[in-house]
Amino acid sequence: QSEPIRVLVTGAAGQIAYSLLLSIAKGDVFGKDQPVILLLLDITPMLPVLEGVVMELQDCSLPLLRDIVPTDKEEVAFKDLDVAILVGSMPRKEGMERKDLLKANVNIFKSQGAALDKYAKKTVKVLVVGNPANTNCLIAAKSAPSIPKENFSCLTRLDHNRARSQVAIRCGVPATQVTNVIIWGNHSSTQYPDVHHCKVNMSGSELACFDAVKDDAWLKGDFIATVQQRGAAVIKARKLSSAMSAAKAICDHLRDIWVGTPEGEFTSMGIYSTGNSYAVPEDLIYSFPVQIKDKTWKIVEGLAINDFSRSKMDATAAELIEERDTAVAFLGV
Repeated sequence: QSEPIRVLVTGAAGQIAYSLLLSIAKGDVFGKDQPVILLLLDITPMLPVLEGVVMELQDCSLPLLRDIVPTDKEEVAFKDLDVAILVGSMPRKEGMERKDLLKANVNIFKSQGAALDKYAKKTVKVLVVGNPANTNCLIAAKSAPSIPKENFSCLTRLDHNRARSQVAIRCGVPATQVTNVIIWGNHSSTQYPDVHHCKVNMSGSELACFDAVKDDAWLKGDFIATVQQRGAAVIKARKLSSAMSAAKAICDHLRDIWVGTPEGEFTSMGIYSTGNSYAVPEDLIYSFPVQIKDKTWKIVEGLAINDFSRSKMDATAAELIEERDTAVAFLGV
């Protein structure tokens, strides 16, 4: 067996982590022959709860789980990391202004970015999940200048999986028969779920999504709104935010980084926009279609963008610019 990899999960006593940790510890993400050391960071008041999570992980009796380190100290949590999954963030409270939320999160992700810079391996892969994920990811990346920007990504795989599933349900096929949906932009209600390049395998033949669904009005209207608003719909129904599906998306995202995307298929992740060929403004973390090989992503090039798509891609970019400028002002850089 290979050397164990060191994997950090923040917000480790929370809901998403509770659905996530078993999958990582039993080899569903990094492989069945890859031992892991789990570092679990949370705030001091959550340490007793975290102790219970540690007990349960021990009680799973897992062959690949070499060690579990629960902590409230960044210098312990971020030491020599191979992977950092930043789930913990300040949730939006009743009556909270968006800029107050941004300010609270700038402090968290500035501190964690600096800890990555100081303690983690320079090859660390960083996935930001805590919202507002794109901007939190940008702040972490800016606060860790010695780690390549390409090593940072934020989670839009949940949105990608939601879009894929909506098309699959509509066409009456398993979700695996739907490929190459795209999420452009922000992990927010301005995101653009794009199916202009999506394929659906219907009884053995591959059709363009619009030909398979045969309902352009739905694809350009309710489909987009459903994916954009899905997180809110789950909260309304469960009184809690998406945890099981978020954890599954984190696993999908990291597994694709680790083993690569299937030939001819692409996925969506929020990545550093500088140098892209889709006229998306520079210096944002923006969700693009990507292919991954040797743990390195490349934006899928040459996809035709029509006027409908362009306006939606621009709208979500505008929101991200506003978020970034507010956040960077708080950063004091």
